[in-house]
Amino acid sequence: MINITINRTESGTIHSFTMNGHANFARHGEDLVCAGASAVSFGSVNAIEALTGIVPEIEQSQGGFLRCTYPTDLQKDVQEKVQLLLEAMVVSLETIERDYGKHIKITFKK
Repeated sequence: MINITINRTESGTIHSFTMNGHANFARHGEDLVCAGASAVSFGSVNAIEALTGIVPEIEQSQGGFLRCTYPTDLQKDVQEKVQLLLEAMVVSLETIERDYGKHIKITFKK
């Protein structure tokens, strides 16, 4: 199962997210749940960097592990753009979870 944790500050903004595990929906290379979750998360990280210039602190390893942490002291207009893109990522991941909940789980933490 892919486990995703979305970490929010006390004010509700997303400051980091972690993905870990494999969906095991299908064979390696044919797993559309894994491919979808990876495309959404990496696409969001890339979009944030390309559109705002903000590069997260990234930790990645074997076993499907990805952690991205964003600064919380950004200028207001940049922070709003980063948050919009991260919230869009959450919506997309929740859509995958809704349809494939046996293979992907999202948890929110403050």
